[in-house]
Amino acid sequence: MANNSKNFTKIGIFYDGNFFLHVSNYYQYYHPRKSRISISGLHEYIRHRVAAEENTDVRYCHIVDAHYFRGRLRAQDAEQRDLLLKERLFDEVLMREGVTTHYLPLGPDGEKGIDVWLALEAYELSIYKQFDVLVLVACDGDFRPLLRKLNTVGTRVMLLAWDFEYTDRHSVQKLTRTAQVLLDEATYPVLMHQVIDDRSARNDQQINKLFLYPKEEQAILNALNYGLPYPTMPTTTANHASHSATTPSENRSLGIVQSIKEGGFGFITPDEDMENIFFHYSEVKNRNFTDLHIGDRVSYILGRNDKGYCATQIMVENQTDSVFYNDPPYDDEPFLAYDED
Repeated sequence: MANNSKNFTKIGIFYDGNFFLHVSNYYQYYHPRKSRISISGLHEYIRHRVAAEENTDVRYCHIVDAHYFRGRLRAQDAEQRDLLLKERLFDEVLMREGVTTHYLPLGPDGEKGIDVWLALEAYELSIYKQFDVLVLVACDGDFRPLLRKLNTVGTRVMLLAWDFEYTDRHSVQKLTRTAQVLLDEATYPVLMHQVIDDRSARNDQQINKLFLYPKEEQAILNALNYGLPYPTMPTTTANHASHSATTPSENRSLGIVQSIKEGGFGFITPDEDMENIFFHYSEVKNRNFTDLHIGDRVSYILGRNDKGYCATQIMVENQTDSVFYNDPPYDDEPFLAYDED
């Protein structure tokens, strides 16, 4: 929709928290990115995407409200599962990003009533605050009536949708697919899995800022625990490399381990637009070669040998855990789409 005036475009964001956590877990544990979704990076992406869809300047697109809805364990249960501190830290991240949290007790049958609460709040606030665009982070077809009601009051809906499948740690195949009825009703359906995996956008600043890498997580953790200044996230992938355990003068690149061979070598797929790069086991500096895995995110110094480019001084960047949140205790339940007509 054209909007060439300098009127502000007011954006409201509504998270189905269980779905968002499920997506973030997928990128942390099962996707080659090995990184969680950054709330600040996602909000920045939303502003730019809304500006593009609305044909307006991003300077006039403002997130005026954001809400996060999720079922939550009792404090005693969360503490027993070592989740209490992580949940509190994530709450503080949401608070710093201006996101209002809404929780209901998580019962033995899972979440009950949270989707209804989200829909009621989204509809009421759309009327009260007159959002131009409401952004919904969800996949459940039960939100279809909400989208239809928003359409009747003239609020345009951007749906951030993810489709993916993977094999979990119990060797069970898992499928997540956004309900088609939501995609059909949304004004601006955005297939985020395609946006993120688009090889032509590997160096896109907005895409790379969608992810929160371990050293950035630790910087935020320090800020929350010790009252240090809240860190500003890097704006390009090159900045991630500058945080690696090397001398500041080194010009490091980033990539993903693409293959590991029995002969003590392997290949890295660079973030830059170039062919896979050879590496020798002796160049892996902060992990045993036998502990290296396909999909590990690494930084390295680009070198040359007699056969061409190679990776040297390799540092594994990703970690197996997060300072903010682990897999939810109900992550083993199927998380499928609701594709009913």
